[in-house]
Amino acid sequence: MEILWMLIVGGIIGWLAGLLTVRGVPGGIIGNIIAGFIGSWLGSLILGSWGPVIGGFAIIPAIIGSIILVLIISFILRKMGQKKNHGHHA
Repeated sequence: MEILWMLIVGGIIGWLAGLLTVRGVPGGIIGNIIAGFIGSWLGSLILGSWGPVIGGFAIIPAIIGSIILVLIISFILRKMGQKKNHGHHA
């Protein structure tokens, strides 16, 4: 049951990060869960674990870390998309 709770909270964190950045996370629900997990790890690495903890996630650092992750992913995907588009025009 604890793993299910972690998946739900991780998914919500990833979804919130996608909403707050207005970019969304590629991969739908699975992408949200992965972004939530990696983002919470990143956030706790940078900011430490503080604030309310839900489902094993320190929520505030987790959301901030997930937002950073979503911004990085969307930046990388945009750069890759530009390379593909430039390749076709050349």
